[in-house]
Amino acid sequence: MSGRRDFLKSLAAGGALVAIAPLARAADAAPAAQPPGWVRIAPDGAVTVLSNTSEIGQGTGTAIAQMLANELDLDWTSIRVEMAPLEKRFANPGWQEFSTYGSGGVSHQFTPLRKAGAQLRAMLLGAAAHEWQVPATQCDTDAGHVVHRASKRRLAYGKLAARAASQPVPADPPLMPKERWRFIGKDQQRLDLPGKVDGSAVYGIDVKLPGMLYAAILQCPHFGGKLAALDPQPALAKHGVTRVVRLPDAVAVVADSTWRAQQALNALKPEWDLATASRHTSATYMASLHEALKKDGELVVPRTKKAEDILSDYSAASAKGGKVVERTYAVPLLAHATMEPMNGTAHVKDGKAELWLPTQTQQTAQENVCKVLGLPPEAVTINTTLSGGGFGRRIEPDFAVQAALIAREAGVPVKLTWSREEDMRHGYHRPAVALRLRAHVDGKHAIQAMRVDWACDSIFNYSRFGADKSAAKPFDRSPLGVPMSQYYTIPVPLRRVTTVEAGVPLGYWRSVAGSQNVFASESFVDELAGMAQQDAFDYRRAMMKPGSRERAVLDLLEARSGWRDKRQPGRHLGMAFTWANGSYVGQVVELSVDQAARVKLHRITSVVDCGIAVNPRNVRGQVEGGNIFALTAAFYGEITVKEGAVEQSNFTDYRLLSLAETPRMDIALVESSEPPGGIGEEAVGPLAPAVANALFAATGKRVTELPFSKAGFTLA
Repeated sequence: MSGRRDFLKSLAAGGALVAIAPLARAADAAPAAQPPGWVRIAPDGAVTVLSNTSEIGQGTGTAIAQMLANELDLDWTSIRVEMAPLEKRFANPGWQEFSTYGSGGVSHQFTPLRKAGAQLRAMLLGAAAHEWQVPATQCDTDAGHVVHRASKRRLAYGKLAARAASQPVPADPPLMPKERWRFIGKDQQRLDLPGKVDGSAVYGIDVKLPGMLYAAILQCPHFGGKLAALDPQPALAKHGVTRVVRLPDAVAVVADSTWRAQQALNALKPEWDLATASRHTSATYMASLHEALKKDGELVVPRTKKAEDILSDYSAASAKGGKVVERTYAVPLLAHATMEPMNGTAHVKDGKAELWLPTQTQQTAQENVCKVLGLPPEAVTINTTLSGGGFGRRIEPDFAVQAALIAREAGVPVKLTWSREEDMRHGYHRPAVALRLRAHVDGKHAIQAMRVDWACDSIFNYSRFGADKSAAKPFDRSPLGVPMSQYYTIPVPLRRVTTVEAGVPLGYWRSVAGSQNVFASESFVDELAGMAQQDAFDYRRAMMKPGSRERAVLDLLEARSGWRDKRQPGRHLGMAFTWANGSYVGQVVELSVDQAARVKLHRITSVVDCGIAVNPRNVRGQVEGGNIFALTAAFYGEITVKEGAVEQSNFTDYRLLSLAETPRMDIALVESSEPPGGIGEEAVGPLAPAVANALFAATGKRVTELPFSKAGFTLA
């Protein structure tokens, strides 16, 4: 303990006291047991909260500050947020790695972060009690001060920081009671907004270093192709160009500006070796997915089940007779289409590498840069910048590896920036999927057994350069997502997966499997409700436990949306529901359709139970963003491939929802004392089926394939 004490004292002497919580743990403790964040308190009272969650637009840094500030009883105006260094003790305990995905920035760290704050608060109380020679139980805190109410004495945290470093670290300090919460559960303006408004915020694309050069890249248009031959002279002849760098499947140009690098790159005519390149084409691939559904795929066997029992139970349930209802759904490849294209800045020199990255996975980036450069982890430093959108795309380390390789060749710091066209054509796409749902229902159309079949390729085969391939065996879990039985009573579920090679890199896309599964399942459940001649809410409510959180969401959604109210002529409603990452989300869409099949979206009503909403304002913002993201995909989203090459190139042929097309949104949060669930991607899944169900109410036409344009619907 003495060594750690000395370390903390030296920090305090230097003017920045580190909150003891994470640093006072045993050095060999498992990452999951360590608080994943810390606080620095300067002598002048300024507070720096360190975050281990990349800021990709979701506002988690502010929520982390709220949780720590709540337990420390801080003055909010004294706080700023910085990224924590890439060290094991700051790994997200839910993922056991330093990364940002799966809506886990708050949900997996709520208790550890609060405990970290409570530990430091207790140490500050102890320091003040020692100063005043009074029992610590007579002391309290108030907005960055320790107070002794009996004598009306006050000491600012900044004055106590050095002494607090020598206080014992409490193993299990009491957390702030709810009646004293000042920040958790309160609307709070995001701490990253001022810099984004005044232009001082630094995204990856903004990084500037002394002596830095700039790189543009052209990758083989056909996935799996290699660079065969190249004449670099047309680029080297351009003003400002310093180097042409060959990579296994790409060519990069280094120059004194991004513009000059890109113009010189355009002058090159590389020859590509397509011997190992993909030849897949979207139309034939989708046909192969539908064909694959005709065969039995790999049986999904949960860890608590046996294959023989699943098959026996399903066979018995289906033998009872009744009606069989079956429907097949399909979704295409999708791009992430982040506003900020992929980029990274690297400096490789003297056996060391330092990178500045807008990344969601610092640890993965470091591991892969170490691998290609042949360096140990301690020689590779990752600095995290803000990201102009992520949606799962920045989980991949490809752009980080490219930046490191180019910088090694250049010998100086280099910022690599992908063009919009490269970004669109070389993403890690949401998989194209065909799903078949088959329900055995009784005379009242209540589900007796349900079978779901998937045909698609596995994300695990591609993401992070295939590091997780083993997770696709004995069956591929990546398309499964959350089973309907998580929130509906499905007596006998059976699931099968058939893997069909896509020939296109696949990755995690906002809501991952929920984006296709909820579209299929909630469209299907709505159809079953119609067959039963039951209201959509009533049919679903009958499959939920009385008094459950899911039923409470349905009840509020029904009331809030005016589901049973009289509506204007031509207005129609559709609804959908799901659970994901600990949160329950219900959506109702109100729309109208004219004779030309043009759809006018009038209103979206969203009801969310995400447990304790640390920052309700930000939760509502994330639901709004998720709704817009989902509408874009539902009406416009489709990446098509021809002979292994993406056909889209920019926002001209991969459209985004416009402001004029965006409907009014009413978002309600259920008051809850349950632990926080995720919120960054949970609204995406149920939005498309809510629209589809509203379209059926308006036209009598069931949509089973996305985007809706395939069924002739366009936005007005």
